[in-house]
Formats: sequence, C-alpha cells, structure tokens
Amino acid sequence: MSRRRRAALLLPVLALAATTACSAGPSTRPVIAVHGDEGGPTTAAPPSGTQPIPPLEEYQEGSLAWAPCTDTTRLRMGDRAPDGGQDYECARMPVVLDSPSRPGRGTLNLALLRVGDGRTPLVVVGDPGGEPGTLRAARLAASLPPELLDAFTLIGLDRRGTGKSDGVQCVPAATRADILEFDPADAQQDDLLDAVGEASQECVLDLENRLTALDSWRTAADLDRLRDNLGVSRLNAIGLGDGSRVLTIYASRFPEHVGRVVLDGLPDPTTDVMASAEARAVAAEKTFDAFARDCVVRSCSLGADPKAALLGLVDRVRSSPVRGEELDLTPGTVLNAVLTGLADREHWPELGDAIGKAGSGDASGLLALMSPLVTDLDDNPPRLDATIVTTCNDTATRIPPERVATIGEDWADKHPLFGAVFARQLLVCGPWPVPVQTKIEPVTSAPPVLVLSTADDPVTPGQGTERAAQQLPEGVVVSWQGGGHGALTRSECATRAASGFLTDGRTPKSGTVCPP
Repeated sequence: MSRRRRAALLLPVLALAATTACSAGPSTRPVIAVHGDEGGPTTAAPPSGTQPIPPLEEYQEGSLAWAPCTDTTRLRMGDRAPDGGQDYECARMPVVLDSPSRPGRGTLNLALLRVGDGRTPLVVVGDPGGEPGTLRAARLAASLPPELLDAFTLIGLDRRGTGKSDGVQCVPAATRADILEFDPADAQQDDLLDAVGEASQECVLDLENRLTALDSWRTAADLDRLRDNLGVSRLNAIGLGDGSRVLTIYASRFPEHVGRVVLDGLPDPTTDVMASAEARAVAAEKTFDAFARDCVVRSCSLGADPKAALLGLVDRVRSSPVRGEELDLTPGTVLNAVLTGLADREHWPELGDAIGKAGSGDASGLLALMSPLVTDLDDNPPRLDATIVTTCNDTATRIPPERVATIGEDWADKHPLFGAVFARQLLVCGPWPVPVQTKIEPVTSAPPVLVLSTADDPVTPGQGTERAAQQLPEGVVVSWQGGGHGALTRSECATRAASGFLTDGRTPKSGTVCPP
C-alpha cells in the first residue's frame, strides 16, 4: 500500500511541546475585571522593593544582513495573509549547534523577520509546533496597537528546527499519517508504537548530531545571541505558549539581560508530564464547551448540540474513513483537527462549518487544519517533526505503554472528548533517546514580567499559567476570561495591558481580570 493507514492521534498539534498543567482548585487571585477609557485594565505602580521596568534601547541597524522579503512572507502565510501594507525584511543568523556530544561545536542558521518602524527591538518567540515565529510576528504587526509598532520593531524568530531555521523534516510521510490518523479509542496500541518507533529511528539517522541540539535550553542561548547581534543590553520579547517557557529559561540563564517581557500563556513548571497532559485534556473539554456555546448562539450548522454532532462524526469515520491526499479523515484526524481549530479563536465559525461539512462527507475543511503538520509547502516544513523532536528533547520522562493503556481507559471516562487523545500522546517520546539535560534553575532575579492567561486555553490552561506566574519573582497576571490559545490581540483589555507595559512601562495590577 502506498502509505500505511494505521495512525496516531497526537495532540492538538499546536502544542505537543507544551508541558502545562491545570490541577483542580480555586484561583486565589482577586476578581477585579475593569475597563479603562481605552478598553484596558487599571494600572498600578510596582510594589515597593521590586526591580524597575528596564528602559528601552535603540538597536543597531547594520548588525544583521536584512533584505526585503514581503512577497515570499505573504506567500508563506497563504490565504490567511493579513490585510495591510506592512513591509517585511528577513535575515539569517548563525548560532552554535552545541549538541551534548559536541559541546560548543557546529553551526545552525536561524531565520529572522522584522516589521515595524520602532527603534527598539521586540522579539517574538512561539510554539515549536505552531506557526513559525517569523510568520507570527508578521501577523501580530497587523493587529497590535499602532503605538506599539511606533515604539518597537517586531523581530520574529523561527526557533531551532522550525520554519526556515534549517527546519527538520525527518519523519516519513507515511509515518506522519500513521501517527495522526490513529484512533485514540483503540485499546490496541501496537500500530501507534510501531509508528512512533519508526519516527524516532528515521530522525536519529537523518539528523545525527543535530537531533539532540533541538531543544528549549539551546533556544534560550540563541535568544542571547540575537540580543547581542542587535546591540542591546536587554532582550524585550513576547512569548507565545511554549515560547513563554523558553523566555523563562532565558531569564534563569541570563537574568541581567531581561528587558520588558510579555508571556502570553505559560506552561506550568510545577507538574509532571502526565499531570500536564491531563490538565490539557480538561482545558480542551472546557474550550470545546465554550466553542459549542458560541456555535449555538450563531445558529451554526451543528445545531443545538455541537458535541453530539462531533461525536456522531467520529463514529461515522471510524467505520467509514474519508479518503484524502496526505491524510484520511479518521477519528484521530477529526479530533486533532478540532483541537487545532479550538486554539484559533478568530476562526471558530470556520471550524463549525468544517465539522458540519465533514458530517456530509466533505472532509476538506478539517483536513486543511491538519495540512501544516504533514505538508512541506512554501518553505514551511511539516510542523509535526519539529514538535516531536523538541518535545522529546525537552523531557527525560518515558512512560511505559502498559501504563499509557491504563491511563487511556481512565481519561476516556473522565474526559470523553479528548482524554484518550492526550493519553496516547504520552507514547510518542517512548522510543526516543533520553536527552542529557541541564538542570534549569528557578528564576530568582528579574524585573516585572507581564503574564497573560486565558481561561479556556487548550494549549496552556489558564490556571496553570497563573500558577507558573507565581513562580516568577515579579510575575504580574492579567487574566482573560475568553477561549482559544492566547489573549494577545484577541482581548482588547489584555492587549492594551501588554501595549502599555511594553511601550510606557505601565504595570497593571496583578490579578486584573479581562471580560470575555
């Protein structure tokens, strides 16, 4: 057969790398949801004894070889390229590969994009399995407040192994299909175990010394190399999802170089891999409930019970898969596509339409959500490969298959939509080499950091983000009571808070709650 149709359901592909968690328990933050005249939260001076907000610095124009890349960037963004007349410039920056077996040796080229007219650089760091940082920066430039783009030049970074930063492409196409199509309700795991074993074997052979160097620890060092190339003493940055975790590693390693930092969704460092996976299952169920309510209000095609419509679709494709080019529509691809769509709040209407059309045999909408994971298109390598490699290099935990089987049964009962999905994802790193990891020390010294949490976030659950903020010396939390992955540009209140913090050094009152 041209490609195997066994398959595996990983996780909301956007974030197989996120290790967030959200255990039960009430939040202790004060609920003070307010709007100012400009739609932002009230602000307060930093508490007595805190470090001051670092001043802004101009960067060096000639430190990197920037060249126009507007047309190629818009091509990479495809049909969803933002409106507006932004011009983009791109550059490449060599960094030290620094694999554990060859410390301080080898090179890797990272892709950069800049947009905006400000004199201060603001670096954008994203999830390894999400849209590459260069493209994310381009999208942010079209939706952030104008005053922020007047003060800053956004600089997007495709982190190691992603996008145009020598992006990895080591998992065979048939194996990607096996992983993503797998029915998470199937108690027989052998097909999935074979697929993740083949993925590991092929990536070890293909990447050689590069394999173990693709992790968040070394990405933090890349950020300091970028800061030095820009000629500034402190790094100003926006972290998105797992990119926020990279910035906390940066703050641990280079505390004297931390500038103004906004973390939009932050994985909880206080929980282990299993607790993090279950927390995301809980959060994904809540996010789907929010999506379903929105769908009913809009009188969408899924009717009065979107959850029943989704479960009915899963049952139909279990017995009658819908054939596609790169992937077939199976229970695994349906649920993975929905998880991907739930993270993108602006496009929930399109997600509802895609589920409805799939129920009538038209799988194009759901399979389009999966395409970035498996397709090499317009200089965008398949995202699944970098997601798996980075995730498995960032943790030494390997969970035995028999334990996963038990967890899968338990979570399927407790979290009927997505519990089994997140349980099966625990198998993915099993056959991968256990990394030699450097202990990441807690952040003990840093200026105030603004942390944005989203109540119904299937990638970085809101309660986990708030607990993670408590681990920072001066974490300032603004909580958006909305749904999707991340609050920045989705909540006017949270976006105003971030803009004021970055441009003027205004620190919101920690615990501010932004309405949905």
